[in-house]
Amino acid sequence: MHEDDLKNQLTIARNEINNLRQQVRNLQHVQRKDIETITRLLKDFRCEGCSSKQNAKAKDGTDKADKAEAAPGLQGQDVNGSGSSNSNSNEESAHFRPIGVIRTAFPEKRAVPRQSVVGSRLRSLIQLNDGVFTNPEHSLEGLSDFSHLWLIYHFHRNNAHPKAKVAPPRLGGERVGVFSTRSPHRPCPIGLSLVEIEKIENATISFFGTDMVDGTPVLDIKPYIPYYDAPALSIDSGRASAGPNETSLDFYDSRQEPDGEESDLELYGAAGYAVNSISSDPILPPPSAVRVPNWVVASHRLSVCFNEHAEAQLKDLQVEKQCIVEILEADPRSVYLRTKYGSQIFTFQLSEVTVTCKFDDKAATVTVVQVRRNENVQVVALDCDQRSA
Repeated sequence: MHEDDLKNQLTIARNEINNLRQQVRNLQHVQRKDIETITRLLKDFRCEGCSSKQNAKAKDGTDKADKAEAAPGLQGQDVNGSGSSNSNSNEESAHFRPIGVIRTAFPEKRAVPRQSVVGSRLRSLIQLNDGVFTNPEHSLEGLSDFSHLWLIYHFHRNNAHPKAKVAPPRLGGERVGVFSTRSPHRPCPIGLSLVEIEKIENATISFFGTDMVDGTPVLDIKPYIPYYDAPALSIDSGRASAGPNETSLDFYDSRQEPDGEESDLELYGAAGYAVNSISSDPILPPPSAVRVPNWVVASHRLSVCFNEHAEAQLKDLQVEKQCIVEILEADPRSVYLRTKYGSQIFTFQLSEVTVTCKFDDKAATVTVVQVRRNENVQVVALDCDQRSA
């Protein structure tokens, strides 16, 4: 028995050493990425004075070139209107000023849900700044009448060079065009999420549906209107139409209201009410099929469990268990980690705690082994939804 115990302990020690080696390799990969990012930023860095001088020189050169091109054909032409350099410059770049910032439970990109529905129990905040509006709370009047909103924001932590083809996690390394995915690595790094409004207080919006990192700049907020945003499926044809109900009057056949204003008919449609048809043969928009690739709708959920130690820590720290389950069952690992290292130890920060878990790819399970409070790390405390599942 004594010899068997020693063999078992030796096997456990070897497994732990292998796990530690995998973690070291992971950290080395992260370090290389960080070094590449820092090197690229230092290479492109220009102080404010140098940037101003460089922009002034470029502007002078452009003005001289425009005048030189316009000089031979001045007859009957506007010099300012014929400068092609200015028009090309406007087409190549666009500058937007953030209207606020998002505060979430994820200080790092690691384990951030890839879709807002995965983080449906995670509460986050939108804090509008007063740089755009003197009274930003005025811009939110009426938004509380809606249940959901579209959140448009900047992927400010993505410094990688965009590529035409990317490898979505669900395809296991196979590459497709970036515009056929929701990858954050895009030529214009703009994110779009549908989130549920919890409450609005002054210039702050509390919402559920977190899939962004803490400190994300907000570019715009738009209310979600099912009448326009959600295709309705016809029961008879199995096809999608633009209206909420096949018996409703088509809004294309009604008088169009000015931009940003909805008619009473459209508001009734957005609320889900059926409107009696004025005409016996209403004009309906041409049907269009709603379809997505099979790899998008295929289920890839993992089974999540907690050991006794982690269960006890959850109770002591008063952490909502379901928040962790929803993050892990969607497998937050990157394609690189999942394919190169397989089953491994994985850690991530969630608000004020750090979660440690062990993946078993063969059994499609993940076991949470430890939940501990962060030390010397200040993170905005954001509670999870306490509603019953």
